[in-house]
Amino acid sequence: MEFQIVTEFAELESVCSKARESDVVMLDTEFVRIRTYYPKLGLIQLYDGEQLSLIDPLTISDFTPFIELLKDTSVLKVLHACGEDLEVFANSFDCMPYPMVDTQIMAAFLGHGLSTGFATLVQEYLDVELDKSESRADWVARPLTDKQLDYAAADVYYLWPLYFKLFAKVEAKEWWEAAQQESDLLMQKRGKTPNPEKAI
Repeated sequence: MEFQIVTEFAELESVCSKARESDVVMLDTEFVRIRTYYPKLGLIQLYDGEQLSLIDPLTISDFTPFIELLKDTSVLKVLHACGEDLEVFANSFDCMPYPMVDTQIMAAFLGHGLSTGFATLVQEYLDVELDKSESRADWVARPLTDKQLDYAAADVYYLWPLYFKLFAKVEAKEWWEAAQQESDLLMQKRGKTPNPEKAI
C-alpha cells in the first residue's frame, strides 16, 4: 500500500487539485480528544482511487486547497461512521464535506447494525482483517510510527472498494437516495456548534 505524506502547502495544493478531478474520494481523520472538549486533529487521510495522501495538519497553516475540496459539490466525499470526523472538520475548517455519504449508514440499509464498525464490514465484504491496535494512539505526537501510518492509510485504502460494493447493493435495492438523505441529516446534526461552556 503506497501513500504520500503531505507536510507542505504546495503538496497539499497538488493532491487536492488531483482529487477534485475525481467523482468520489475517500476521507478519514485521526484525532485525540483526551482532556479537550474539541477533538484535536492529528492526521487527514485522502484517497481518490489512485493517490493516497496522509496530510499532516500540524505542519500546514493554510488549508485553503483542502477546504475547496470539501466544498466542491462535484466530488462525493465518502467516510465511515463520520460523526466525530464531521465535528473535526467543522471545528478545524469551519465547513463540512459536501456532498457526503457515510458507509455505516449505507450498511444499515443493507441490514447491518446501526453502529457496525469499519473492520467488521471490511472483513465481510473484502475478506481482509484489519489491525485496529492503533485506534487509540497519540495522533498529535510526532513522529508518527510506521505502524500508525499504515493503519491510517488502510482506513481509506479499503474504504474505496467497500464503498463501491455497498453502493451496488444499496442502489440495486433503490435505497441510495435514502442513504444520502440520512447522511445529510447526520451532517446537519453534527454541524451545530456546541457550547463549550456547557461541556462537562
